[in-house]
Amino acid sequence: MRPRTRAPSDRFSLLTEEDIFLFNQGTHYRLYNKLGAHPIRVHGEAGTYFAVWAPNAESVSVIGDFNEWSPGRNPLSPRASSGIWEGFHRDIGPGALYKFRIRSRVQSYTVDKADPFAFSAEVPPRTASRVTELSFDWHDASWMEHRGQANALSSPISVYEMHLGSWRRVPEEKNRPLTYREMAPRLADYLVDMGFTHVEFLPVMEHPFYGSWGYQTTGYFAPTSRYGSPSDFMALVDHLHQRGLGVLLDWVPSHFPTDSHGLAFFDGTHLYEHEDPRQGVHPDWNSYIFNYGRNEVPSFLLSSALFWLDVYHADGLRVDAVASMLYRDFSRKSGEWIPNERGGRENLEAIAFLRRLNEIAYGEGRPILMVAEESTAWPMVSRPTYLGGLGFGLKWDMGWMHDTLDYLSRDPVHRRFHHQELTFRSLYAFHENFLLPLSHDEVVYGKRSLLGKMPGDDWQRFANVRLLLGYQFSQPGKKLLFMGDEFAEDREWSHEASLDWHLLADPRHQGIARWVRDLNRLYREMPALHDHEFDATGLRWIIGNDDAQSVYAYLRSAPAGGSPLLAVGNFTPVPRHGYRIGVSMAGPWRERLNSDADSYGGSGMGNLGKVASDPVPFHGQPFSLSLTLPPLAWLFLTPEGER
Repeated sequence: MRPRTRAPSDRFSLLTEEDIFLFNQGTHYRLYNKLGAHPIRVHGEAGTYFAVWAPNAESVSVIGDFNEWSPGRNPLSPRASSGIWEGFHRDIGPGALYKFRIRSRVQSYTVDKADPFAFSAEVPPRTASRVTELSFDWHDASWMEHRGQANALSSPISVYEMHLGSWRRVPEEKNRPLTYREMAPRLADYLVDMGFTHVEFLPVMEHPFYGSWGYQTTGYFAPTSRYGSPSDFMALVDHLHQRGLGVLLDWVPSHFPTDSHGLAFFDGTHLYEHEDPRQGVHPDWNSYIFNYGRNEVPSFLLSSALFWLDVYHADGLRVDAVASMLYRDFSRKSGEWIPNERGGRENLEAIAFLRRLNEIAYGEGRPILMVAEESTAWPMVSRPTYLGGLGFGLKWDMGWMHDTLDYLSRDPVHRRFHHQELTFRSLYAFHENFLLPLSHDEVVYGKRSLLGKMPGDDWQRFANVRLLLGYQFSQPGKKLLFMGDEFAEDREWSHEASLDWHLLADPRHQGIARWVRDLNRLYREMPALHDHEFDATGLRWIIGNDDAQSVYAYLRSAPAGGSPLLAVGNFTPVPRHGYRIGVSMAGPWRERLNSDADSYGGSGMGNLGKVASDPVPFHGQPFSLSLTLPPLAWLFLTPEGER
């Protein structure tokens, strides 16, 4: 193929002067409509318009399967002093593979880069970008119109966290993962049956190393091609929405990998990352940290966030590793970090970025959920920016997760000495809008599965898992379970293998699944469990100091006129008979759920479905119940006839 003579149409540009101004100012939030590769027609000729930001390049050209990967045949031209190189090239259309050949003017450096704004890429380990037209006939209008209720902070939100490549596989076909379209009906049927309200996908954005689970992102605008095309992923989201399920996406604006085809050292300079490794290199993950103080970088990231919310109809983003963004000394020793301009350890540019992210994401009336994985005591993560908060809707309660798993992993005989590990949360439970996570991070790298963490014989291990899940669903805060937790997966999660679905043939695992299904149902049905999750008036401790018997009890309060709910946990294998607990209402109290029921794999001990209250004041309440507390069990009771 001979080099083409540049025609007047080649100088066509999608970029306006206003686009360039906003981009350089850091306030362009839909760059995906301008940069990257866009198939268009110019003066009747079909082709593709390319644009890439490489301000320190000496030259840029497009190489691909259409020109035998030869540089110079399809050159791009600089757009004044904007740092953007652009050009229209005929006869290049959807499906074409391409990269940008960049020769730096700063040093003797030439590199082939994937398009940072590409809508799709080759299947890894290949790394080329693919010219793609985004087109899909959506059928989720009803969901999009009414999703505000499903995503409201007063609604029940029970999230199923999952990794797309290892949920189910096809053993007859070399154990390959399901495609997006194959997964759609299977996943929707399963989540509806189990009662979850939302699914959260570990990062679906393109990533070269499968073992990173998507957390080492290179394609900030491209769903991974491992499971299908962009329209295939849209079909998955669309189907989930039609079945009434919200879709949350993990998103990683905190760091990016060092792969040569990615963002790192993009034009022979540290364009997206800080030059100084004390700011630009993450010591834990050996990855680069975004330079939030360079205007064009926030424009890139904020455009990515809106892209997934608007183009893919995502119902929210779970922002990964927020703590690593907030602190300049995160995982660094003295002398390995640079103080901010005020002499402090806070990353002021990252803080400003996160606030702007949430203001923009929630802007234009989007009824979505922005969720922070933030593991420190940073204040007001889920409070509005106008009050000085970061502006997230929800924050993962990592403290609850660690304290609870530490407590449950102890032999019951020792739990009395660690009683405060469960009661401590009451000191901060309403400081943020918390989500209670039992996530993927807790079942990998030698941490064992939830079932594997539990002490005792097999019966006690399963009883402890039921106890853990009952406690989680009784506590204020939205819920999250990682795939496999809902049926007590026995081994650690592996991204290279399917979940062990055959375990559901075992009545013990069936019992756990049935328990989770019923917990989700009760959580949705009872306003006392979800309407006041972020309001201290929604929780009243009844028993918080019985460390000798390791019993906990509290009332969950409903909105005005609603029914209260009594939650009681016995964290020892010793049954408690005639255990008196104060309650707020007279009359019979119905045992709504009992984790020790036969149907869940328990011993069948309980209160015969209901128990009458006595006019005996107790625990500061006007009435009381004399209960049987089964071993290692969680109970939910409500006044009979109330909802």
